[in-house]
Amino acid sequence: MTRRAYAFHEVLVAPARPRPELWRLLAGLTGIMAVSFGLNALLYALLVSVFSPTWAATLPQGMTPGQMTVLLGGFAFVTLGVALVARWLHDRPALGILGPLPLALRQFWAVFRMLLLLCAALLFLPPYDMGLPLRPNLSPGHWIGLLPLSLALVLIQTSAEEILFRGYIQQSLAARFSSPLVWMLLPSALFALGHFAPAQAGDNAPLIMLWAGVFGLMMADLTARSGTLGPAIAVHFVNNIIALVIVGAPEGLNGLSLYILPYEMSDTGLMREWLVVDFATMAVTWLAARLALRR
Repeated sequence: MTRRAYAFHEVLVAPARPRPELWRLLAGLTGIMAVSFGLNALLYALLVSVFSPTWAATLPQGMTPGQMTVLLGGFAFVTLGVALVARWLHDRPALGILGPLPLALRQFWAVFRMLLLLCAALLFLPPYDMGLPLRPNLSPGHWIGLLPLSLALVLIQTSAEEILFRGYIQQSLAARFSSPLVWMLLPSALFALGHFAPAQAGDNAPLIMLWAGVFGLMMADLTARSGTLGPAIAVHFVNNIIALVIVGAPEGLNGLSLYILPYEMSDTGLMREWLVVDFATMAVTWLAARLALRR
C-alpha cells in the first residue's frame, strides 16, 4: 500500500540513484553549511560596517522589518548551497530537486488555494482568539506596504527549508534506502532538532520540537505522494505566513508581523493549550493538501 501511495516519489529519487553513497550526502551537508554560514557571515560583516553596532547585535532577534529581511533573505544561501552540491557531488541539476517544474507549480497553486479556503473557514470556528487579545505590532498601513516583500521573504525561507530537508536530504536517503522509515524519519528528526529552542520556549521546547517533527513527516508524505516539492512548500509557506507575518512571537522574529502573541512561548498554560489546537490544525491542513492533490 505504501509503495503504491509513494510511487511518484521515484520521479524525485531516480536522478539521485546513480550516486547514492552516504559519504556524498554527508559531504554535501557539510558543503551546504559552509556556503550558507560563510555567505551569511560575510553579509553580517558588511552590515556591521554599515549599521550601528546595536542594530547588528540584535539582528538575530529579528525585531524590525530590516532585520527580518536579512534573516529570511539569508535562506537563499541555503538554496544556493544545495544547488552547488547537487551539481558538484551528485551531477544532477538543482531544479531537479523540486521535481518537474510545471507540475510543481500547479501542485503548489492547488494546495495554496485549498489552504486559503481552509484558513478562511477556520476564522469562523472556535477558539475565536488565542487566549488573550493579540498585541498590535506594525501599523496596518505599514504592514500592508511591506506585505509583498514579507511574502517574498517567507517564500524564500520556506522553499529553502523544503529544498534542503524534503528535497536534498530525503531524496539522497531514498536513493540509498528503500524504507520510508529511513528517508522520512531522519530528515524529520533533523528538522525537529533545528526547532529546539529551550532558551526561548523553556519547558515547551520539547513540545514545539515534536510539533516540528510531525510537521516534517507530513511534508515528507506530501512530497512522496506528489512527486514534487510544490505541495510541501505551499503548506510550509502558509504556516509561516501565519507565524511570521500575521502573528509573531514576543521573543523575536516578529519584525514583519501585524500582531504579536499575548504570551511567551515558554508559557506552560496558554501556550500549551494553543499547541493542542495547533496540532489539530496541522493535521487538518495536511489532509486538505492531500485532498487538493486528488482534484
